[in-house]
Amino acid sequence: MDSLLLASASALWVGILTSISPCPLATNIAAISFLGRGTEHTPRMLLSAGLYTAGRMVVYIALAAMIVAGLYSIPALSEFLQTRINTILGPVLILTGMVVLELIPLPSFGKGNNAGKLQAFVEKRALVGATLLGMAFALSFCPVSAALFFGSLIPLAASQQSPALLPALYGIGTALPVVAFALILAFGSRQVGRAFNALTVIERWARRITGVVFIGAGIWFSLIYIFEVL
Repeated sequence: MDSLLLASASALWVGILTSISPCPLATNIAAISFLGRGTEHTPRMLLSAGLYTAGRMVVYIALAAMIVAGLYSIPALSEFLQTRINTILGPVLILTGMVVLELIPLPSFGKGNNAGKLQAFVEKRALVGATLLGMAFALSFCPVSAALFFGSLIPLAASQQSPALLPALYGIGTALPVVAFALILAFGSRQVGRAFNALTVIERWARRITGVVFIGAGIWFSLIYIFEVL
């Protein structure tokens, strides 16, 4: 139970870090702009924020479930994962931490360049648009978000055999800043600029700390399960 609680907290934090990273933040700004259309209708905007969150959760749960189920559906691979997942986690966490710290450059393959077009498409579809926007932006992976999802969340979900709970928490984490900005827009739009500047500073330090923690955890796992020195 304790390990699941720790994994749940980790999944939520990784989701939050994903959402405030520079590349995903671009799509989240588009989402905030979309949700902000209804600033004069606070309940409607908050409902849209909830549906946006649900859209992201659905995509991440589906992706994680397919990947984890696929891994465990092969008997030999399933047995290998169950006995060696901690051995694998060490190098994976080290590599993920290095990507988060930008020590390993990766090619960009999704920067949300079409966010404006997508926003215009869903604007005509009322509340359904918020769900569609969340689902579409969840698929807009870039190097950091891909590293966090595939290099951190998926191994975590596989190790805990939790293809639904952890991805759902990750999805909530990725949408939390959008929900927070929706609340700010609803109850005090003057604070948006100040909150955005604070978020930029927080992201910089949060990413550095998380990257160091990932590398440290990876080294610890490697020392214990690969080199067996602890």
